[in-house]
Amino acid sequence: MKALNKKFLVLAAGTLLSLTSCGGTIKNGQRHENGPIFDSALGKYQELHDAAAKIADDSDRYVKYAEAEAELLDSAVIAPYSTQGGAYAITRVAPRTIPYVLYGNDEDRLKSMVAMKDANKFIKSEERAEMLALWTAAREGGEAYDPAAYLTSKGYTLADTYTTTFSTAPVTLDILNTSEQSDTEVLVNMEESLVEYDNLGVLRGRLAKSVEGYNKDFYNVSADGKTYEFTIRDDAKWFTNTGAEYGKLTAQDFVDGFHHMLDAQAGLEWLFDGVIEGVSEYLYKGGKFEDVGYKADGQKLTIKLCQPENFFITRLVYSCSSPINGKFFESKGGAFGIEEFAAAKAKPEYVYGLVGGNNLGNMLYNSAYHPTQWDVSETTGTIKLEKTAGYYDADKVTMKSLTWVYNNGENMEQLYKDVKAGTYAGLSLSASTGTLKWAKDDGFFDTCKYLTDTTATSYLMALNLNRGTWSLDNGGCASKQTEADATAIWKAMQNKNFRKALLHGIDRAALNAITRGEELASTNIRNIYTAPEFVSLTKEEKIDNKVYPVGTPYGTLVQHFLDKKGAKVKAADGQDGWFNPTAAINYLKAAKQELGADWPKDGVKLDIVTYTGAASYVARDNGFKELMENTLGAQGVHINIIEATTSNDYYAVGYRASKGSAVGMDIFYGSGWGPDYADPSTYLDTMAEGGYMVKLTGIEL
Repeated sequence: MKALNKKFLVLAAGTLLSLTSCGGTIKNGQRHENGPIFDSALGKYQELHDAAAKIADDSDRYVKYAEAEAELLDSAVIAPYSTQGGAYAITRVAPRTIPYVLYGNDEDRLKSMVAMKDANKFIKSEERAEMLALWTAAREGGEAYDPAAYLTSKGYTLADTYTTTFSTAPVTLDILNTSEQSDTEVLVNMEESLVEYDNLGVLRGRLAKSVEGYNKDFYNVSADGKTYEFTIRDDAKWFTNTGAEYGKLTAQDFVDGFHHMLDAQAGLEWLFDGVIEGVSEYLYKGGKFEDVGYKADGQKLTIKLCQPENFFITRLVYSCSSPINGKFFESKGGAFGIEEFAAAKAKPEYVYGLVGGNNLGNMLYNSAYHPTQWDVSETTGTIKLEKTAGYYDADKVTMKSLTWVYNNGENMEQLYKDVKAGTYAGLSLSASTGTLKWAKDDGFFDTCKYLTDTTATSYLMALNLNRGTWSLDNGGCASKQTEADATAIWKAMQNKNFRKALLHGIDRAALNAITRGEELASTNIRNIYTAPEFVSLTKEEKIDNKVYPVGTPYGTLVQHFLDKKGAKVKAADGQDGWFNPTAAINYLKAAKQELGADWPKDGVKLDIVTYTGAASYVARDNGFKELMENTLGAQGVHINIIEATTSNDYYAVGYRASKGSAVGMDIFYGSGWGPDYADPSTYLDTMAEGGYMVKLTGIEL
């Protein structure tokens, strides 16, 4: 998952939630059967999604997925609203020095980062532009891109340490037992996998080495496209938390890692369900892992697919393909097998993956860094990684250490001062936090500002169609809704016109302007789930007598089907493609007529949740209430703001909600999805039956 910033608006420990509210008792009976709700709202989407998944040809598949996505958007269950980036920032980090790719975890790998360390100085706007031009030239076959040489030529001093912030602490050291960005953004710097993108956007072998005779340089694909073979490099090793060598890394470690990932069922396993031989049978039908298509023979790793998949290799840049040392895992209480692992992790002897300074020795690490400090609580903390001398590519690791320091955004003035002094490398600038003004006052804005890249991560606004939580078990995030309120809202949420009214009724640009300023109000707006430029046609396609040439981006295809449906959505980024107050009012009037006596006389009162500890969240959420009521308040739609006084409570009813019934609000925004591989299915699978993001709608399947 990667909106606000994925690093800031995601996660919180999922606790089991009670059903008691301040304004009355919401009974368990309020929950309805999930299947019929899903079928009514998303059944047609499911049919189109499934049809697309069966198409082998890339362009034909993109067209059918575009049709499915148009149906998903028109269902008005979710509406994308933003992506990352598109904001002003200042930085000491040279552009394009870490892996450059739209999907997977590689963009969080920092071992090749190049930065300057001079206090009270940042890379100037024109210098950044010059480096990007050099990078572009290198991609096109020109001279090698050397940002370190460029920075030193300008008189800057290169940094050999890097410190950044986090607002949500990682909750595990086990990269195969999590699917959350706040965990993996740290962990990928201690774990390495088969392949990795470089800073020019080229996929390279990492733990997989080039072998003479392989038809794809660092891997081999069989003639039928179903069998992939890799050879693990001989100098890859496991290390302890002190950086000491533990042992050789083998192909069997990848098999054990895949086995553990399937057993953990932490939201990664679905990426290979129906993709690799035997996975579906193992997960759901009592099959044996011995029948799964992941095999080791010495240093050779073989993966067998159910059917050919042109983009399969791109699945392997996500953390779920990481290895583990199986014997070490078992020595720390682990066990292989779905039931066996579930039983093992419930025992006190299971210490594998536990966070905290005293637990660092319960893990092994195989990449450029190992952890030396892990002191984290709810309100403070520091995580530090040190360079591992024995790492096979240590001479190319630019930073001796990486450090994450807890910062929840409550004291932005101090954070700005720390950035200015050189403690941190850079900072996004916004009007709501004061950072934009301070940077202007200091002269950094005029000389050093740049606009951050937008990304492929899409953040969603989701409507809760089957709410099951009105308060946390500790009394936090308590709703004032009565049972009658909840019943009226549930009935309204089943009405498509009501949902459309809500999603077309919020001015996203005005909402954005609260935290980003008017000038950047639209620069990060996203209107469809799959990033519109994510893939493009590889051959000419004719759709409804209209010809789309090679290179047509995916978003154009989605727009075709949206227009065909008469949907009032514009697909392209950088504009508010949903806000339409006239349409919203008309949709609501139609909904009220269809609901009849089920529409309450005093209207509906929908809950959203804010975090009172962050002024920017409070400002944004109060703005959401005002903007929604400006459009639909006179028609009977009102917004209640539930105040979460701790970040844990805030995350527990949204991002960290473990299942649909734990989402404790009627409208949720603040969680998004970053793609894991190079196909639209990486987004769209998450909203299909059993998909990871369906829980945002309150539905459990």
